Amino acid sequence: MTAALAAGPTYIIGPISDLSGSCSGQNAEVEQTVDPMLGYVYEEWMGCQGTAFARSIDGGTTFSDPISLPGSVGSNVNSWDPALAVAPDGTVYAAFMLAKGGQWYPVVAASFDHGVTFPQVTSLVPPDAKNWGDRDFIAVGPDGVVYVTWDYGPNRTSITFICSSSGSCAFETGDLNVVMQKSNDGGRTFGAMVHVSPGFPASGGDSAPLVVEPSGRVDLLYQGYQVTNTTTYTLNPAYSFFTSSIDGGSTWSTPLKVGPQAGTMSLAEWWIDGDIAMDAAGTLYATWDTQGTNSDGTANDIGWLSWSTDHGQHWSSPVQATPDTLNFPHIMEVTGADSGIAYVAWLSDSNPQGYALYLRAFSVTRGWLSDPIQVASAFGDPSVWPGDTFGISSLSPNTVVVSWGSATPSTGKKSEIFAVPVTVQFH
Repeated sequence: MTAALAAGPTYIIGPISDLSGSCSGQNAEVEQTVDPMLGYVYEEWMGCQGTAFARSIDGGTTFSDPISLPGSVGSNVNSWDPALAVAPDGTVYAAFMLAKGGQWYPVVAASFDHGVTFPQVTSLVPPDAKNWGDRDFIAVGPDGVVYVTWDYGPNRTSITFICSSSGSCAFETGDLNVVMQKSNDGGRTFGAMVHVSPGFPASGGDSAPLVVEPSGRVDLLYQGYQVTNTTTYTLNPAYSFFTSSIDGGSTWSTPLKVGPQAGTMSLAEWWIDGDIAMDAAGTLYATWDTQGTNSDGTANDIGWLSWSTDHGQHWSSPVQATPDTLNFPHIMEVTGADSGIAYVAWLSDSNPQGYALYLRAFSVTRGWLSDPIQVASAFGDPSVWPGDTFGISSLSPNTVVVSWGSATPSTGKKSEIFAVPVTVQFH
């Protein structure tokens, strides 16, 4: 299966794997990372009665049977929001959020045998008895330091939600904050929280993916709402903000809006919005989607891309990534590839047939290199939640691996996790 423009790349879609067929119940919200030195692909998702994990040792062509991560399954626990990273020494870190004993916090499991077992499990338990916590992200620096960001609030009673019948939930009010914790000992212990988004304990920040540069500089993109009342914690629509740290996460630069002219993210946006990636030359890429109004008064949803060649000090004007602007979720993700090249993908049900994953290549010098391709021909049932995220990674300059959740005609109302390698041939 291929698609190309006359002067654009050709996409060769490999065999599509169903990772979660042996897991009972729903499977959704997959995250992914790769070890390019070995050609291994790692996948983590909500499923298998907790948080599931599978790996591929052949570049995403085939996958192992899924396992449940230790600590994620039990009668008195609830786990969600997977996150993955690989250290320079090959250690695999699989994180997830956990609700246990009245507290919500991240858990980080570590594997020292490339994802076969996870013998080390560390909980980042906060000091508050009934805190709020959500959406963790994890990254590892070149020196092996492990960084975890997560959404944190001291008082869970301030959080109220806007929930979708076929999606998850967004925040109507709340003491939202982005915090970071780091480990200098391979994930065995983590230090105290550092407040990333200004204005703690009600900064309005959440959802903060990050990358670590070869110099050790930490680059972070977060979704920033405006808290309009610090008593009721009411929120205004959000922008994407960039901030960075040159001292290992101890202090952070003044947040900078990325692409504000593109518009805002609504309070009803239930998916995880915003992603950041870095290519081989150090160019940073940010993706997100906005909700607004067309000139005729109808609502829209548009996916965007922006990039920076100076470590996030300045960002390009936003470039529209999604050809359609229909008022459906466009869950955006990006991965950096060779110098000046990024792969951008989105999961959307803007097609009346249902959810599909779309992919296209971008060049900072040439712009979009092709129209989007639809990765799989089978559409996902729009009434079944596919998860708030999907997976995308560059395994090599010419190979991108993607993974996503969907309830396809072959699986009925059961959402499964699918993954596939895509080879990109540039002309």
